[in-house]
Amino acid sequence: MNSNDKKIPRRLPPARSARMVEAIFGCKWSLTVYQLLKNGTNRPGEMVRSVDGLTTKVLNDCLRRNLEFGIIERKAFNEVPPRVEYAVTPMGEKFIRVLDELESLQDEIELGSDARTG
Repeated sequence: MNSNDKKIPRRLPPARSARMVEAIFGCKWSLTVYQLLKNGTNRPGEMVRSVDGLTTKVLNDCLRRNLEFGIIERKAFNEVPPRVEYAVTPMGEKFIRVLDELESLQDEIELGSDARTG
């Protein structure tokens, strides 16, 4: 190698986004929450009532995790009774598109595997 040649630095995996993907896929309810938000269901009580098997505690854990990553945002209204709504952030929309692409890739992998075994 010539001393004038530039070396390419070792590429490291994206630590924060990799943790996000792992945490979100580790929470079996996150993708369901994104679907609810996309369909206009943005209040926690509505979410729990809309999905069989989803409990308030599990939903709160899921929402908290998504808030920490900046995927969703929480808006509290100064009303009686109190009202809270959630929405996907612009960064969250980008992240969800990445998840959608991963799902498409998985579908392609499964179709390829079916073609080889079929």
